[in-house]
Amino acid sequence: MNPRDYAALFGAVIAEGVVRDRDAGHPNILIWGTLEARVQGVDLTILGGMNDGVWPEAPPPDPWLNRVMRAKAGLLLPERRIGLSAHDYQQAVAGREVWITRAKRSADAETVPSRWVNRLTNLLTGLPQQNGPDALAAMKAKGDHWSAMAAALSSPDMRVPPAPRPSPCPPVVARPQKLSVTQIKTLIRDPFAIYARKTLHLNPLDPLSPTADAPLRGIIVHGILEKFIRAGHGADDREALMRIAAAEFAAHCPWPTIRAQWMARMDRSADQFLADEEARQALAADHKTEAYGEILVAPTGLLLTCKADRIDLTETRAALIYDYKTGAVPTKNQQLTFDKQLLLEAAMVELGAFKTLGPVPVGGAEFIGVNAAMKNVAAPLKEQPADRVWAELETLFTNWQDPKRGYTARLALFSKTDQSPYDHLSRYGEWDTSDDPEPQVLT
Repeated sequence: MNPRDYAALFGAVIAEGVVRDRDAGHPNILIWGTLEARVQGVDLTILGGMNDGVWPEAPPPDPWLNRVMRAKAGLLLPERRIGLSAHDYQQAVAGREVWITRAKRSADAETVPSRWVNRLTNLLTGLPQQNGPDALAAMKAKGDHWSAMAAALSSPDMRVPPAPRPSPCPPVVARPQKLSVTQIKTLIRDPFAIYARKTLHLNPLDPLSPTADAPLRGIIVHGILEKFIRAGHGADDREALMRIAAAEFAAHCPWPTIRAQWMARMDRSADQFLADEEARQALAADHKTEAYGEILVAPTGLLLTCKADRIDLTETRAALIYDYKTGAVPTKNQQLTFDKQLLLEAAMVELGAFKTLGPVPVGGAEFIGVNAAMKNVAAPLKEQPADRVWAELETLFTNWQDPKRGYTARLALFSKTDQSPYDHLSRYGEWDTSDDPEPQVLT
């Protein structure tokens, strides 16, 4: 960090804590008004704010009485306050060591030096026989030293050039050897996130205070549907679904208001879910939930893993794959290009990656939307058959074994407003997606 950045960081950290009583002051620093300054003396006097309008202070306007009327009424004239200000200045400027300071700008406007500063300057300039100009030059030289130090803090020359768009290239042995089907989408869209999680082993921390966010709701809803299907309830058993939902929300959502809102959303989506579930249960009677599968991908030997939300088996032993989505459901085009989850699950099922199933043909795969839209989207198995999907995965993994291929940050995110938990690590903001990545080979 350069000195400027360190000063900003240090100031921000210190500002978070109270290190002393604000009103206690410092034993060696006294901030006086004019009254205290008239009767006391110090080793070093700093006369701040030496601008016209500050010292002397501009007289307040009087819309009712002019000077003549004020004099006849026995009221003090505005000039008296200026004279008293001159008196205070004269006493203070005669101290043992005096610093005279002022701001050259106030907001967006240039300031005018105090008349006392102008008179002191004129006085010293007009005393050549008494070395007045030399004394004035020495005073200004001392001030210029401090002004130069202040200017250096805001000088653009001290700024560090912005960070480039990162694209680290770690050695092959340090690259991920195990990925899940849900992480393939991240590998395609934001490779830097895979690098940070799998190579650097940096996982986002949970918040200090748990919040009722979308991921929590998704976990709870997945648990509700898993228990409903595993218990063997039929599509006409709405009461059982809501009973399980109430128990799951009570166990995992400690916020009563949020719990009531989520229960209401579940109640609104229950009828559509059960109507679709009736058609799904008519196709198959055997249901596997949270089935785990894994398989090595040749020729790289990388391990691909999967935990399927649900796999149904028909009477002909064909597999029907379902995945619950409480958020946005991937479209057909997104599945063809980026979101390969269901397509890869289908290929893994046909290759026998799930030991509880063995190699079986896949009759269909579908995302089940459990949200406001309640939209189901089928996987494009005809456009992307299992053998083609698997060949593309083998090519993808082979390309990622190239030591010169970098894990580029935010390579193909859906929207510029999408956020990654590793944006701060990649210093996103110092660069944007229009910048070319700079691969960096690591050893």
